[in-house]
Amino acid sequence: MFSCRVVFSLATFLLVSGCLVQAQTPRAARNSYERGTKKFQNGDFSGAIEDFTRAIELSSQLEVSKGASGNAPPSMNSFDGPSVETPGVMVIDPFTADALTSRGFARYRLGDVEGAMLDWDRAIRINPGLAAAYLDRGCARYATGNTPGALADWSRALQIDPKLADAYGNRGAIRRELGDSENSLADLNQALSLDPRNAKAYCHRGYLWLDKRDADQALADFNKAIELEPAMAWAYHGRGNARVMKYELDAAMADFDKALELNPHMAIAFMNRGLALLLQGKDVEAEKDLTEAVSINPAIKPELDARVKLAKQLRQARVATH
Repeated sequence: MFSCRVVFSLATFLLVSGCLVQAQTPRAARNSYERGTKKFQNGDFSGAIEDFTRAIELSSQLEVSKGASGNAPPSMNSFDGPSVETPGVMVIDPFTADALTSRGFARYRLGDVEGAMLDWDRAIRINPGLAAAYLDRGCARYATGNTPGALADWSRALQIDPKLADAYGNRGAIRRELGDSENSLADLNQALSLDPRNAKAYCHRGYLWLDKRDADQALADFNKAIELEPAMAWAYHGRGNARVMKYELDAAMADFDKALELNPHMAIAFMNRGLALLLQGKDVEAEKDLTEAVSINPAIKPELDARVKLAKQLRQARVATH
Protein backbone atom coordinates (compact mmCIF):
# COMPACT_ATOMS: atom_id res chain seq x y z
CA MET A 1 0.00 0.00 0.00
CA PHE A 2 2.67 2.49 0.98
CA SER A 3 5.60 1.47 -1.22
CA CYS A 4 7.11 4.25 -3.26
CA ARG A 5 7.05 3.97 -7.02
CA VAL A 6 9.38 6.95 -7.44
CA VAL A 7 13.01 6.10 -8.14
CA PHE A 8 15.45 8.35 -6.35
CA SER A 9 18.09 10.27 -8.27
CA LEU A 10 20.42 7.91 -10.05
CA ALA A 11 24.05 8.14 -9.08
CA THR A 12 26.28 9.48 -11.80
CA PHE A 13 29.80 8.12 -11.75
CA LEU A 14 32.91 9.05 -13.64
CA LEU A 15 36.59 8.29 -13.59
CA VAL A 16 37.80 11.30 -11.62
CA SER A 17 41.03 9.42 -11.04
CA GLY A 18 42.95 6.93 -13.11
CA CYS A 19 42.30 8.89 -16.29
CA LEU A 20 43.75 7.38 -19.45
CA VAL A 21 47.04 9.13 -20.12
CA GLN A 22 48.86 8.73 -23.41
CA ALA A 23 52.53 9.41 -24.03
CA GLN A 24 51.56 12.50 -26.03
CA THR A 25 49.38 13.96 -23.28
CA PRO A 26 51.00 17.25 -22.26
CA ARG A 27 52.10 17.45 -18.63
CA ALA A 28 50.20 20.73 -18.29
CA ALA A 29 46.99 18.95 -19.35
CA ARG A 30 47.49 16.27 -16.75
CA ASN A 31 48.20 18.88 -14.08
CA SER A 32 45.03 20.78 -14.97
CA TYR A 33 43.03 17.56 -14.83
CA GLU A 34 44.43 16.68 -11.41
CA ARG A 35 43.61 20.16 -10.09
CA GLY A 36 40.10 19.84 -11.47
CA THR A 37 39.68 16.46 -9.82
CA LYS A 38 40.68 17.85 -6.42
CA LYS A 39 38.31 20.79 -6.79
CA PHE A 40 35.52 18.43 -7.83
CA GLN A 41 36.11 16.24 -4.78
CA ASN A 42 36.00 19.36 -2.57
CA GLY A 43 32.68 20.45 -4.06
CA ASP A 44 34.10 23.30 -6.14
CA PHE A 45 32.36 22.30 -9.36
CA SER A 46 32.79 25.65 -11.10
CA GLY A 47 36.53 25.59 -10.42
CA ALA A 48 36.68 21.99 -11.58
CA ILE A 49 35.01 22.93 -14.86
CA GLU A 50 37.65 25.61 -15.47
CA ASP A 51 40.49 23.17 -14.91
CA PHE A 52 38.90 20.38 -16.95
CA THR A 53 38.33 22.87 -19.78
CA ARG A 54 42.00 23.79 -19.70
CA ALA A 55 42.95 20.11 -19.76
CA ILE A 56 40.71 19.59 -22.78
CA GLU A 57 42.27 22.53 -24.60
CA LEU A 58 45.81 21.40 -23.85
CA SER A 59 45.24 17.77 -24.81
CA SER A 60 43.63 18.65 -28.16
CA GLN A 61 45.82 19.37 -31.16
CA LEU A 62 45.05 22.11 -33.63
CA GLU A 63 45.77 21.04 -37.18
CA VAL A 64 44.56 23.72 -39.54
CA SER A 65 45.19 23.38 -43.25
CA LYS A 66 47.51 26.06 -44.56
CA GLY A 67 46.33 25.64 -48.13
CA ALA A 68 44.98 28.52 -50.17
CA SER A 69 41.39 27.54 -49.46
CA GLY A 70 41.90 27.87 -45.72
CA ASN A 71 39.74 24.81 -45.11
CA ALA A 72 40.78 22.36 -42.43
CA PRO A 73 41.16 18.70 -43.34
CA PRO A 74 38.31 16.45 -42.19
CA SER A 75 38.83 14.28 -39.13
CA MET A 76 36.94 11.26 -37.87
CA ASN A 77 37.49 12.59 -34.36
CA SER A 78 36.65 16.23 -34.99
CA PHE A 79 33.70 17.75 -33.15
CA ASP A 80 30.51 18.46 -35.03
CA GLY A 81 28.23 21.48 -35.02
CA PRO A 82 28.31 23.96 -32.14
CA SER A 83 30.85 21.91 -30.22
CA VAL A 84 33.61 23.21 -32.49
CA GLU A 85 35.21 26.31 -31.08
CA THR A 86 38.04 26.40 -33.63
CA PRO A 87 37.87 25.12 -37.23
CA GLY A 88 40.04 22.11 -37.84
CA VAL A 89 40.24 20.81 -34.27
CA MET A 90 41.55 17.26 -34.46
CA VAL A 91 41.52 15.27 -31.24
CA ILE A 92 44.13 12.50 -31.25
CA ASP A 93 44.53 12.01 -27.49
CA PRO A 94 41.94 9.75 -25.76
CA PHE A 95 42.73 11.69 -22.57
CA THR A 96 40.47 14.41 -23.96
CA ALA A 97 37.46 12.08 -23.81
CA ASP A 98 38.10 11.39 -20.13
CA ALA A 99 38.45 15.09 -19.39
CA LEU A 100 35.19 15.78 -21.22
CA THR A 101 33.48 13.06 -19.20
CA SER A 102 34.68 14.63 -15.98
CA ARG A 103 33.66 18.12 -17.06
CA GLY A 104 30.25 16.75 -17.99
CA PHE A 105 29.79 15.37 -14.50
CA ALA A 106 30.79 18.69 -12.93
CA ARG A 107 28.30 20.48 -15.18
CA TYR A 108 25.62 17.95 -14.25
CA ARG A 109 26.23 18.58 -10.55
CA LEU A 110 25.68 22.29 -11.18
CA GLY A 111 22.38 21.59 -12.93
CA ASP A 112 23.67 22.22 -16.45
CA VAL A 113 22.20 19.03 -17.91
CA GLU A 114 22.37 20.30 -21.50
CA GLY A 115 26.06 21.20 -21.19
CA ALA A 116 26.78 17.86 -19.56
CA MET A 117 25.05 16.00 -22.37
CA LEU A 118 27.14 17.86 -24.95
CA ASP A 119 30.33 16.90 -23.15
CA TRP A 120 29.36 13.24 -22.92
CA ASP A 121 28.31 13.21 -26.58
CA ARG A 122 31.74 14.60 -27.52
CA ALA A 123 33.54 12.12 -25.28
CA ILE A 124 31.73 9.22 -26.94
CA ARG A 125 32.58 10.58 -30.41
CA ILE A 126 36.25 10.61 -29.49
CA ASN A 127 36.21 7.28 -27.65
CA PRO A 128 33.14 5.11 -28.41
CA GLY A 129 34.45 2.56 -25.92
CA LEU A 130 34.33 4.86 -22.89
CA ALA A 131 31.86 3.13 -20.56
CA ALA A 132 31.85 5.97 -18.00
CA ALA A 133 30.51 8.44 -20.58
CA TYR A 134 27.60 6.14 -21.44
CA LEU A 135 26.89 5.56 -17.75
CA ASP A 136 26.80 9.27 -17.03
CA ARG A 137 24.85 10.21 -20.14
CA GLY A 138 22.24 7.61 -19.26
CA CYS A 139 21.60 9.42 -15.98
CA ALA A 140 21.14 12.73 -17.78
CA ARG A 141 18.85 11.13 -20.34
CA TYR A 142 16.72 9.69 -17.56
CA ALA A 143 16.63 13.06 -15.79
CA THR A 144 15.30 14.70 -18.97
CA GLY A 145 12.60 12.06 -19.48
CA ASN A 146 14.38 9.97 -22.11
CA THR A 147 14.01 6.61 -20.37
CA PRO A 148 14.61 4.48 -23.51
CA GLY A 149 17.80 6.46 -24.18
CA ALA A 150 18.94 5.94 -20.61
CA LEU A 151 18.38 2.20 -20.81
CA ALA A 152 20.23 2.06 -24.13
CA ASP A 153 23.22 3.92 -22.65
CA TRP A 154 23.44 1.69 -19.58
CA SER A 155 23.15 -1.43 -21.75
CA ARG A 156 25.92 -0.09 -23.99
CA ALA A 157 28.07 0.64 -20.94
CA LEU A 158 27.61 -2.99 -19.86
CA GLN A 159 28.57 -4.26 -23.31
CA ILE A 160 31.84 -2.36 -22.91
CA ASP A 161 32.36 -3.25 -19.24
CA PRO A 162 30.24 -6.19 -18.01
CA LYS A 163 31.52 -5.62 -14.46
CA LEU A 164 30.07 -2.11 -14.17
CA ALA A 165 27.90 -2.58 -11.09
CA ASP A 166 26.44 0.93 -11.22
CA ALA A 167 25.06 0.38 -14.71
CA TYR A 168 23.29 -2.77 -13.52
CA GLY A 169 21.95 -0.89 -10.50
CA ASN A 170 20.65 2.02 -12.55
CA ARG A 171 19.11 -0.22 -15.21
CA GLY A 172 17.52 -2.40 -12.56
CA ALA A 173 15.96 0.61 -10.87
CA ILE A 174 14.37 1.83 -14.09
CA ARG A 175 13.20 -1.62 -15.08
CA ARG A 176 11.40 -1.78 -11.75
CA GLU A 177 9.79 1.58 -12.46
CA LEU A 178 8.63 0.21 -15.84
CA GLY A 179 7.06 -2.83 -14.18
CA ASP A 180 9.67 -5.31 -15.41
CA SER A 181 10.25 -6.84 -11.98
CA GLU A 182 11.93 -10.04 -13.20
CA ASN A 183 14.69 -8.28 -15.14
CA SER A 184 14.91 -5.58 -12.50
CA LEU A 185 15.66 -8.16 -9.84
CA ALA A 186 18.23 -9.86 -12.09
CA ASP A 187 20.02 -6.53 -12.67
CA LEU A 188 20.01 -5.54 -9.00
CA ASN A 189 21.23 -8.98 -7.93
CA GLN A 190 24.05 -8.72 -10.46
CA ALA A 191 24.95 -5.23 -9.24
CA LEU A 192 25.25 -6.55 -5.69
CA SER A 193 27.17 -9.61 -6.81
CA LEU A 194 29.74 -7.31 -8.40
CA ASP A 195 29.68 -4.74 -5.60
CA PRO A 196 28.31 -6.03 -2.25
CA ARG A 197 28.70 -2.54 -0.80
CA ASN A 198 26.47 -0.82 -3.34
CA ALA A 199 24.03 0.90 -0.99
CA LYS A 200 21.87 2.29 -3.77
CA ALA A 201 21.35 -1.16 -5.29
CA TYR A 202 20.21 -2.47 -1.90
CA CYS A 203 17.81 0.46 -1.65
CA HIS A 204 16.38 -0.10 -5.12
CA ARG A 205 15.97 -3.80 -4.44
CA GLY A 206 14.24 -2.96 -1.17
CA TYR A 207 11.58 -1.07 -3.11
CA LEU A 208 11.24 -4.02 -5.46
CA TRP A 209 10.53 -6.28 -2.46
CA LEU A 210 7.92 -3.77 -1.33
CA ASP A 211 6.27 -4.07 -4.74
CA LYS A 212 6.17 -7.82 -4.14
CA ARG A 213 4.68 -7.31 -0.65
CA ASP A 214 7.69 -8.96 1.00
CA ALA A 215 8.24 -6.67 3.98
CA ASP A 216 10.90 -8.82 5.62
CA GLN A 217 13.21 -8.94 2.60
CA ALA A 218 12.61 -5.22 2.07
CA LEU A 219 13.61 -4.51 5.67
CA ALA A 220 16.80 -6.51 5.26
CA ASP A 221 17.80 -4.56 2.13
CA PHE A 222 16.94 -1.16 3.57
CA ASN A 223 18.85 -1.98 6.76
CA LYS A 224 21.89 -2.87 4.65
CA ALA A 225 21.56 0.30 2.58
CA ILE A 226 21.42 2.41 5.74
CA GLU A 227 24.39 0.57 7.23
CA LEU A 228 26.43 1.37 4.13
CA GLU A 229 25.14 4.89 3.55
CA PRO A 230 23.56 6.34 6.73
CA ALA A 231 22.51 9.59 5.03
CA MET A 232 20.34 7.98 2.32
CA ALA A 233 16.88 9.48 2.84
CA TRP A 234 15.19 7.10 0.42
CA ALA A 235 16.39 4.07 2.40
CA TYR A 236 14.79 5.38 5.59
CA HIS A 237 11.62 6.16 3.67
CA GLY A 238 11.57 2.64 2.24
CA ARG A 239 12.17 1.06 5.63
CA GLY A 240 9.33 3.13 7.02
CA ASN A 241 7.07 1.73 4.33
CA ALA A 242 8.12 -1.83 5.17
CA ARG A 243 7.42 -1.21 8.83
CA VAL A 244 3.98 0.16 8.01
CA MET A 245 3.30 -3.09 6.13
CA LYS A 246 4.15 -4.94 9.34
CA TYR A 247 2.05 -2.42 11.32
CA GLU A 248 5.09 -1.33 13.30
CA LEU A 249 3.85 2.23 13.22
CA ASP A 250 6.06 3.85 15.87
CA ALA A 251 9.21 2.51 14.20
CA ALA A 252 7.84 3.59 10.81
CA MET A 253 7.28 7.11 12.11
CA ALA A 254 10.89 7.30 13.29
CA ASP A 255 12.06 6.30 9.80
CA PHE A 256 9.83 8.85 8.05
CA ASP A 257 11.08 11.50 10.48
CA LYS A 258 14.68 10.64 9.59
CA ALA A 259 13.96 10.65 5.87
CA LEU A 260 12.46 14.14 6.14
CA GLU A 261 15.33 15.34 8.29
CA LEU A 262 17.68 14.32 5.49
CA ASN A 263 15.42 15.55 2.69
CA PRO A 264 12.82 18.10 3.86
CA HIS A 265 11.32 18.31 0.35
CA MET A 266 10.39 14.65 -0.05
CA ALA A 267 6.68 14.95 -0.74
CA ILE A 268 6.04 11.22 -0.69
CA ALA A 269 7.61 10.89 2.76
CA PHE A 270 5.18 13.53 4.07
CA MET A 271 2.36 11.60 2.43
CA ASN A 272 3.35 8.24 3.89
CA ARG A 273 4.01 9.69 7.33
CA GLY A 274 0.58 11.29 7.16
CA LEU A 275 -0.97 7.94 6.23
CA ALA A 276 0.81 6.27 9.16
CA LEU A 277 -0.58 8.97 11.44
CA LEU A 278 -4.07 8.29 10.09
CA LEU A 279 -3.66 4.61 10.95
CA GLN A 280 -2.76 5.70 14.48
CA GLY A 281 -5.90 7.85 14.69
CA LYS A 282 -3.92 11.10 14.75
CA ASP A 283 -5.99 12.92 12.16
CA VAL A 284 -4.91 16.49 12.98
CA GLU A 285 -1.20 15.68 12.68
CA ALA A 286 -1.91 13.61 9.59
CA GLU A 287 -3.66 16.49 7.87
CA LYS A 288 -0.60 18.70 8.33
CA ASP A 289 1.65 16.16 6.64
CA LEU A 290 -0.78 15.44 3.82
CA THR A 291 -1.22 19.16 3.14
CA GLU A 292 2.55 19.61 3.05
CA ALA A 293 2.92 16.73 0.60
CA VAL A 294 0.51 18.38 -1.84
CA SER A 295 2.17 21.76 -1.32
CA ILE A 296 5.53 20.32 -2.35
CA ASN A 297 4.16 18.23 -5.22
CA PRO A 298 0.60 19.06 -6.33
CA ALA A 299 0.68 16.14 -8.79
CA ILE A 300 0.65 13.73 -5.86
CA LYS A 301 -2.91 14.62 -4.83
CA PRO A 302 -4.87 11.94 -6.77
CA GLU A 303 -2.67 9.21 -5.33
CA LEU A 304 -2.84 10.79 -1.90
CA ASP A 305 -6.65 10.94 -1.95
CA ALA A 306 -6.91 7.28 -2.92
CA ARG A 307 -4.49 6.23 -0.20
CA VAL A 308 -6.18 8.34 2.47
CA LYS A 309 -9.46 6.58 1.67
CA LEU A 310 -7.80 3.17 1.90
CA ALA A 311 -6.00 4.05 5.16
CA LYS A 312 -9.26 5.06 6.79
CA GLN A 313 -10.86 1.81 5.64
CA LEU A 314 -7.99 -0.20 7.09
CA ARG A 315 -8.22 1.72 10.36
CA GLN A 316 -11.93 0.98 10.64
CA ALA A 317 -11.41 -2.69 9.83
CA ARG A 318 -8.65 -2.96 12.45
CA VAL A 319 -10.80 -1.30 15.10
CA ALA A 320 -13.69 -3.65 14.28
CA THR A 321 -11.50 -6.74 14.79
CA HIS A 322 -9.96 -5.61 18.09
